[in-house]
Amino acid sequence: MEEAVAVTKSPFLSEVRLVLIGARWAGKSLSANTILREKKFDWGRNRTPHSEMKEGVVGGRKLAVVDTPGWRSALSLSDVPQRDKQKFRLNVSKCPPGPDAFLLVVPVDSAFSREQKMTVEEHMRLLGEHAWRFTMVLFTFGDFLGDRTIEEHIENEGQALRWLTEKCGNRYHMFNNKNEEDSSQVSLLLEKIDDMARKNNGRHYEADEHILKTIKQKQEEVAARAKERRRRTEEERQRMMKIIQAGNVRTIPKLQVVLLGSRGVGKTSVGNTILGCKEHDGKRTVLSVARHGSVDQTQVTVVDTPGWWKGFLAVDTSQTVKDEMLRGMFLCPPGPHVFLLVIDADTAFNAKTRDAVMSHVELLGEAVWKHTIIVFSRGDWLGSSSIEEIIEGEGDGQALQSLVEQCENRYHVFNNKNADEDTQVTELLEKILGTVTVNAWQPFIPDQQIFMSLETKRRFVEEGAIRRQKRVQAQRNLLTGIEKKLEEVKIVLLGQRFSGKSSTGNAILRKEVFSSGQDEQCRKEEGEVDGRRVTVIDTPGWRRESSRCTEQVDREIVRSLSLSEPGVHAVLLVVPLDLKFTKTEKETVEGHVNLFDASVWKHTLVLFTHEDKLPNKSIEEHIEREDSLCWLVDKCESRYHTMNNMRKSDRSQVTKLFEKIEDMVAGNNGRLFCPNMNDVSMRISEKFSRIQLKNVLKRRLENEYRKRELQLMNDFKTTLLDLQEDLDETPSSSKREAFFGGQAKSRDRTAGQKKREEREEKIKARINEAVEKLNREILKSTEFLSSSMDAVMPDLKEATPAPSVSSSSYKRQNTTSSFDKVLGWLSHLQINRNNDNQLTLDFSRSSGYNSRVSLFTVQEYFENK
Repeated sequence: MEEAVAVTKSPFLSEVRLVLIGARWAGKSLSANTILREKKFDWGRNRTPHSEMKEGVVGGRKLAVVDTPGWRSALSLSDVPQRDKQKFRLNVSKCPPGPDAFLLVVPVDSAFSREQKMTVEEHMRLLGEHAWRFTMVLFTFGDFLGDRTIEEHIENEGQALRWLTEKCGNRYHMFNNKNEEDSSQVSLLLEKIDDMARKNNGRHYEADEHILKTIKQKQEEVAARAKERRRRTEEERQRMMKIIQAGNVRTIPKLQVVLLGSRGVGKTSVGNTILGCKEHDGKRTVLSVARHGSVDQTQVTVVDTPGWWKGFLAVDTSQTVKDEMLRGMFLCPPGPHVFLLVIDADTAFNAKTRDAVMSHVELLGEAVWKHTIIVFSRGDWLGSSSIEEIIEGEGDGQALQSLVEQCENRYHVFNNKNADEDTQVTELLEKILGTVTVNAWQPFIPDQQIFMSLETKRRFVEEGAIRRQKRVQAQRNLLTGIEKKLEEVKIVLLGQRFSGKSSTGNAILRKEVFSSGQDEQCRKEEGEVDGRRVTVIDTPGWRRESSRCTEQVDREIVRSLSLSEPGVHAVLLVVPLDLKFTKTEKETVEGHVNLFDASVWKHTLVLFTHEDKLPNKSIEEHIEREDSLCWLVDKCESRYHTMNNMRKSDRSQVTKLFEKIEDMVAGNNGRLFCPNMNDVSMRISEKFSRIQLKNVLKRRLENEYRKRELQLMNDFKTTLLDLQEDLDETPSSSKREAFFGGQAKSRDRTAGQKKREEREEKIKARINEAVEKLNREILKSTEFLSSSMDAVMPDLKEATPAPSVSSSSYKRQNTTSSFDKVLGWLSHLQINRNNDNQLTLDFSRSSGYNSRVSLFTVQEYFENK
């Protein structure tokens, strides 16, 4: 009946141009086939590698449908490769003059999270705010809902999905792609598109032509550079083949390989592809492990190592992971022939990622790069792009290019989805053979001192872990015979953002009540667990760096105690196991916890999350490897527990947590933690008054450095101008000859004379360029100083020697170490109160400057600013 109405009704658009966008595996290709009523696009296990347009006639009108590659769900735009962002913008050019509608495809058989909302929002931003007027949500896999309506699904799914439909002007439609014979669902979709077109006065989406032209120009430039890189790479390969043939060596009898890379890039899959293995349990690599196999006539040992968090420097990686990575080198004695550095080709690679990679790889030794080949995984996601185009077009500041050059242009691409393709392994072995030949067949010999250090540390850690386990057991034995069972348990969760607080709260209450990443305010939830009435209060997570903490967040965190009268039995300090607990985290934790009261530590238990990320070692061994963790656990009198929030069916881990909480409460004689909130509020005020004062002092200190820097730049500029004046006054060689009557010779100057004159002109040009650069830097410093306000500060002019002119005075990094030293001094300044109860800063205890500064002047500063 509906179909008959759709056919007889005159359509608003005689020709409809559609672009389907959305996440991977959302059902875009299948929906495109449903719309065209014909299987024109590949779907299922085959991904959409590039944008493609197909045409058809439906209901008497012409349709042009563009299917596009999907984006990775819940991936920030900063992690999306540059080429993917460019291609996404160019999708509109596939159906000129522009699409009548974007169909944003969202499957109803999976949750639409806050992170997915962010991904959608960021991608739509690439198209411009006006793109929302032409966008409709197309829900797929409607059969999953059963008897529920799509409206019920939208309301029940949460705020993120409601936001999306409202952003699209409540335009949405649902497909049951399994019921392709139902043509009415396509007719109704076209009717809704007609309604949208009427509201848009028949206009189609128009992209900024200048932007499209710029993108295409950049792509052409990248393609040209990629072609040049391929040429150089092929020349190097041919040269290497000649060396190999001259040595009459075609294969490596025994090959030893170590895999390196960040988490989730596909290291294990690369190892499986090399060895011809297909099994993979999907678990993360937590221990370095060696596997053996045979490839053609080569006996191959592949060592897989734990990965680090992408974008995090080695200093932020847990010592356990770094030790395991180092241990991998010693699993293939006397050492590996080659390191395969695995990088996923389908995510962005920027300077931050490069620095993280280099900081980890260089832990192995200085000569590691001579033995390293980059292996790009997930080559199946490249589509029509070559790996050279990825290298040349990716990242900021040529980050990926510089890493490839660091490996002397050695790289390879793997399609782990096509493990049966033997040529990719054969080509890799050929490149490895070339690398081994260049290194004179010598493997990378790891420093035995590293091995000795690892072994010494291992013994020390194991002994410390045993002592800690005995200490914990002795504490429990002291409470034997005491009635500890609690009828009611009140808990507050503290920790930094993304530490797993909310997931822990859900695990404790055994129901999904707290939303991850949405903890701007305290939230209290209650439930019954193991016969106890349990109250859990989740709090806002603090930032990793204390300098980014705000007074508003601190006040909200301490407000948690007002939600539980007359206090709480336990404070659970949540710490993730998969990141290093550094001195920075230690200071941040101490600063937040101490806001409550010094007695809070007697009611605090460290709860370690992400237990699944921990190697097959005891938690005590992990604690003993990290000095800052030892401090934290000791501060809590060795009260700690581990949880794997991914293993929600394991009820024993929550049961054991309650047992430890009850032991702690018994040790506190049943007292609840309930500090004086007026004192807590005063401590917060003092903390941020101290921060304000230090910011003022930091600003004054920077002024001092800028003034000193400005003087040096002016002096250097004067020197350059004097040099330029000397050059102008000194006659050139040709002028000297003319002066002495050599006019005939000067007309017929020699090539040497011309070179000297050209050299003089280049020197003058470089001086002019340096002077112009100095002028710009001087202007910046002058503007900064003129906009700054003087604050009370001891005279530090003599505290640091002036940098030399030869070290390029306008590069500010020369003063960084001295600057950091002084900031370290600032961090230890004492805050006191004077007779008028004003906060004061005491220089005398930390610096030798016998002076005090009232914080009242700081308050005036901010009020007048």
